[in-house]
Amino acid sequence: MELRHLRYFVAVAETRHFGKAAERLHMAQPPLSQAIRQLEADLGAELFTRTTRRVQLTGAGEAFYDDALRILQSVDDSARRVKRIAEGSHGVLRLGLTGLASYRYLPEIAQVVKRDMPGVALEIHSEMLTPAQELALIGSTIDVGILRPPIREDGIAQRGIAREPLVLALPENHWLADEPTVNVGDLRIEHFIMYSAASRSVVNDAVVRSCLAAGFYPHREHEGAETSILLALVAAGLGVALVPDSVRAIALNGVVFKTVHGAESVELALAWRENDPSPLLRNLLSTLDNNNLFVTADAVEDVREDHQS
Repeated sequence: MELRHLRYFVAVAETRHFGKAAERLHMAQPPLSQAIRQLEADLGAELFTRTTRRVQLTGAGEAFYDDALRILQSVDDSARRVKRIAEGSHGVLRLGLTGLASYRYLPEIAQVVKRDMPGVALEIHSEMLTPAQELALIGSTIDVGILRPPIREDGIAQRGIAREPLVLALPENHWLADEPTVNVGDLRIEHFIMYSAASRSVVNDAVVRSCLAAGFYPHREHEGAETSILLALVAAGLGVALVPDSVRAIALNGVVFKTVHGAESVELALAWRENDPSPLLRNLLSTLDNNNLFVTADAVEDVREDHQS
């Protein structure tokens, strides 16, 4: 049984006339009649009763008509779905994010995708630090990552999304909580809560550089794998933490956030496999670009110059 035979059968069943069905199908009537006879032979059942004046469906033909419509609809739907996937307008994008990016940047990206790429579903993998996202990209377990450069693995492309200053998270009853200004140097005697050393955190590196520039090395008292853990330890009064500014999107009782003079900034970027041929990925990059969700190199340089001054 060939798929074209089903289409021929449906045309005859709906017009009840071989001549009209042949016109609809843009073919001659004799090949159509031959194809229907071949279909009946394949099925071992007569589908039509034929007279010189009319064509009627048999009981078997009535039942087969419903099945044929369902099969053809399924095939057509599948063809449209494959075409949309090939065009990059339909499919699933697996997105990895740092914990803070989930709060600050995921809502905006998700809204843009929903509006401009309605056939795309996002599969979210949150609380992934940069090294974990790099490995997930190389291993093809995520398609796109929102992470903090520098990227250490080869074969990963990136574009900047934002550059954020480090801010100070401290217990609400801390002696610095009511100070109008805070400098990194004010933290030399503090106990620091930082990301786990095993995570190779980019934020940790920026914290250490900020402290060294102020003349001291941070005393690492406690560690946590996720930003939420760091803030919970701060709220418990176990120390202070320098974290990216997007942390302000998290409301947590007992924690105060302060701007810190002399603290470095950290970049946030969208990353993907350099050799990924996915049309879906290309459409995503184009969509985000059209919605001005990438920062320009000039904008990043301006932030760097402001920070250095």
